[in-house]
Amino acid sequence: MSAASTRFIHVIYIASTPQKVFEAITRPEIARRYWGHENVSDWKPGSRWQHVRANDTRSVELVGEVVESTPPSRLVITWAAASQADNPDSYSRVTFEIVPYQDMVRLTV
Repeated sequence: MSAASTRFIHVIYIASTPQKVFEAITRPEIARRYWGHENVSDWKPGSRWQHVRANDTRSVELVGEVVESTPPSRLVITWAAASQADNPDSYSRVTFEIVPYQDMVRLTV
C-alpha cells in the first residue's frame, strides 16, 4: 500500500446475527447471492483470497490476503484488482467489524 491513503467508513445495520453476516462475506455460496461473486479462501491469517465472478467465466477480479480473521466479529483483508496483483502499491486494506446491536447487527466496513 502507498504511504498516502484515503479512508472510507461505511456502517450498515442488518436484521441478522453476527454469524450469518460473517458467513455472507466468507462463504462463496452465500456471497454469490448478494454480490454475484464468490469470496474464496480458507480465511486463515496469511492465506490468499479471491473475488471470483459467479458466472460462466469464473474470472478472478480481486485478489488479496487475509490479515486477520476472528469469526464472527472481525475480518481484515487486503485487496487489489487481479490485473494489478504484482504491484504492492495497488493493494488496499478493508476491515469488516460485526457487532450485535439491539436485535440486529452493526456492520462497519
